[in-house]
Amino acid sequence: MRKRLLVMFSIATVLLAVAVVRMSPVSAVASDPYAYKNVRIDGGGFVPGIIFIGGAYRWNQSSRSWTPLLDWAGWDRWGYNGVISLATDPVQTNRVYAAVGMYTNTWDPNNGAILRSTDRGANWQVTPLPFKLGGNMPGRGMGEALSVDPNNNSVLYFGAPNGNGLWRSTDFGATWARVASFPNAGDYAQDPNDPNGYLSHRPGVLWVTYDPRSSTRGTTTRTLYVGVADKQNSIYRSTDAGATWTRLAGQPTGYLPHKGVLDTVNGNLYIATSDTGGPYDGAKGDVWRYATATGTWTQISPVPSSSADDYFGYSGLTIDRQRPGTLMVATQISWWPDVIFFRSTDSGATWTRVWDFTSYPNRSFRYRMDIAENPWLTFGGNPQPPEVTPKLGWMTESLEIDPFDSNRMMYGTGATIYGTENLTQWDSGGQFTIRPMARGLEETAVLDLISPPSGAPLVSGLGDIGGFRHTNLDSVPSMLFTAPTFTSTTSLDYAERTPSIMVRAGNFTDADRPNDSHVAFSTDGGANWFQGTEPGGVNEGGTVAAADDGSRFVWAPKAVTPVYSVGYGNSWQQAAGLPTEAIVESDRVNPMKFYGLSGGRLYVSTNGGQSFTATAATGLPTTGKFKAMPGREGDLWLAGQGGLWHSTNSGTSFTKVAGITNAVNVGFGRAAPGQTYLALYAVATIDGVTGLYRSDDAGASWVRINDDKHQWGNMGEALTGDPRIYGRVYLGTNGRGILYGDRTGGPVTPTVTPTVTPTVTPTVTPTVTPTVTPTITPTPGRGCSATYTPGNRWPGGFQADVTVRNTGSSAITGWRVTWTWPGNQQVTQMWGGTPTQTGANLSVVNAGYNGNLAPNATTSFGFNGSYSGTNTPPATLTCTPT
Repeated sequence: MRKRLLVMFSIATVLLAVAVVRMSPVSAVASDPYAYKNVRIDGGGFVPGIIFIGGAYRWNQSSRSWTPLLDWAGWDRWGYNGVISLATDPVQTNRVYAAVGMYTNTWDPNNGAILRSTDRGANWQVTPLPFKLGGNMPGRGMGEALSVDPNNNSVLYFGAPNGNGLWRSTDFGATWARVASFPNAGDYAQDPNDPNGYLSHRPGVLWVTYDPRSSTRGTTTRTLYVGVADKQNSIYRSTDAGATWTRLAGQPTGYLPHKGVLDTVNGNLYIATSDTGGPYDGAKGDVWRYATATGTWTQISPVPSSSADDYFGYSGLTIDRQRPGTLMVATQISWWPDVIFFRSTDSGATWTRVWDFTSYPNRSFRYRMDIAENPWLTFGGNPQPPEVTPKLGWMTESLEIDPFDSNRMMYGTGATIYGTENLTQWDSGGQFTIRPMARGLEETAVLDLISPPSGAPLVSGLGDIGGFRHTNLDSVPSMLFTAPTFTSTTSLDYAERTPSIMVRAGNFTDADRPNDSHVAFSTDGGANWFQGTEPGGVNEGGTVAAADDGSRFVWAPKAVTPVYSVGYGNSWQQAAGLPTEAIVESDRVNPMKFYGLSGGRLYVSTNGGQSFTATAATGLPTTGKFKAMPGREGDLWLAGQGGLWHSTNSGTSFTKVAGITNAVNVGFGRAAPGQTYLALYAVATIDGVTGLYRSDDAGASWVRINDDKHQWGNMGEALTGDPRIYGRVYLGTNGRGILYGDRTGGPVTPTVTPTVTPTVTPTVTPTVTPTVTPTITPTPGRGCSATYTPGNRWPGGFQADVTVRNTGSSAITGWRVTWTWPGNQQVTQMWGGTPTQTGANLSVVNAGYNGNLAPNATTSFGFNGSYSGTNTPPATLTCTPT
């Protein structure tokens, strides 16, 4: 969830060789070209840094959107998605640098690296580091620690964490050496004795600021200022290009210098300080101005730390390069009632606030919020004054005025990026407008995804912001899940036969909402939710599964004995025989059959979750992801350490799929043309390459459907295909949001799929007319047509799609399609429409979301059916606007 926009760099030890990132495909497995897009949420995580002109995302002003720059980093380099600092080159502006690495404690096995690009982030070269970097560690919002000398751009500095000190490169970041003369590596840690190794992280050297006035263009800048995470010795200066360093005399003590910014016109160094490293806390702090000409320190805090009104530290410091003496600073942290921005136009002598109390609890505002493009940012709240929704922000470590435009400002929060383009209205007494500026920026950690056969094409379970019902993949959903609201949704499922029935489980802080449950249900495809009861001791959601017909549910909350419920969680009974924290799934045909995976054993229940028994299967991974195949009772696929396994007998035995040495996850989507077995999708390692793969022949062969430029870090915690669109896949990432991909290659040649059970006598199927188009003459005004397209067939069953087109000259708001079956066909399941069948006569009306059609626009519905004898398509379809 903590994907960075701009973060911190670190470097190696004595001159490190460079590794070139390989961008060409390396797998021997066949590939199928795909195009991938974001499932739009816009934001969803903490943004600790913004640098104009560059980022781990690059801002495109023409489209007002962000382009991701690090999608090439895959599972072998997943920590590269934790960017601790970014730096742009002020001389050769196509050059950009990033210091990357996710964690510095033991659970991250990988060291950090320095990345460098000469084409604005399109391609990168890598310098590995001999130590770790912490893009998701405490203090990650302080900085920037990586910087380029504005006079001699071949010189860069980087401040490293955990005692590794200050580093310098003199060859555009290709090699690095520690600055041995720098005296202080920073001793601050939030909790030096944390046994988990997280709060004991030492942010170290925080930022480097140059005084370009100290040398001429083309020569190395002689005067530099460096901030260190040390509450007594925090600011250092060199006047001889880093050869020697001195602690600045008279500097403030007792706080950490989150930011340091130099106004070269007026000769002032500004620092914003807080009592902790953040980003979640900070209760006291100050803002200081240092006159570089005289060495004088002046406290310019809008609210000084000595005041009882100071309940926050300071961060988010920026100056207006077009208007010397104008600066802004943000609170670190003011959770209640909201973050506060302060603005000064006289070098900090006086300040105004972005909001003020009038008569408590009322406030006046110098800004207005416009979240029309991202309405979920209210988080479904309805707070009482003085709080409002949406909040102005929180965790605002980064606040930046565009150095080329005084009216443009952006800032990061714990949820997204906000910005304005009329900031100077503040100074003239008007209101400036703040809007989300996060299009293309996707930061969520995706914990689960489902794509039901009807209703919204995708429903997501996310870390930190719960999840969404995605009715349009290219538009931001209007609201996240509420009633109840989970901070993280850990598991999702739907009833295969009745997909409007859904269930989700998730996490929240119990002390905040003691009467809420960690499980919720929907009967309208996720549009609305209601909560069930829960057994005692539940603090986290775990996994949950819905019966094929939605009649019952099995739930395995974290650290609590698994339970089952008949109905919507009105009461729960313990499930016998299933270990605590097992992963649970339902059979997609038999409503009484459920499965559990725990400790390398597969457990099965045939009595609706009342009791489970371990199967005889052995050799399975101790943990993994498994799913049951729709339409085939007992057909299971299991992904885990060591490979991919398949069972056709409810887990009694498994067969390991040849050629796959490791698998992260597996999912299913609509079958390929001519196939009856659903397409398989897997994040797996084949021929030594970890990638995203698809199989159209039940796992006999695979094609790679991503490439080396699109690997998305540790992808695959969530994965599913689309049951309605062949080839479409939905992929969850840990910090890069949800991607969906569609085939861009040529049509797939239909092939005959052998009958799965050889003893079944195939039903003789006559030649089928591929498409039945009604003979309806388009008319002016209102009119529509319907086209029937046969799909997959199997003994006694079939699937088909119907495309509805508005053939009139005006929009319609609803439609009805009717036909008469020539045989005894019966619709057994439908998506995208509501059927009514009387004998051979079938009538289908639009669903709630696809009735509105502009002239010549199309929509579709599909269904599964049963038959005996012959399966001839209907001769004529009639479409009528309603």
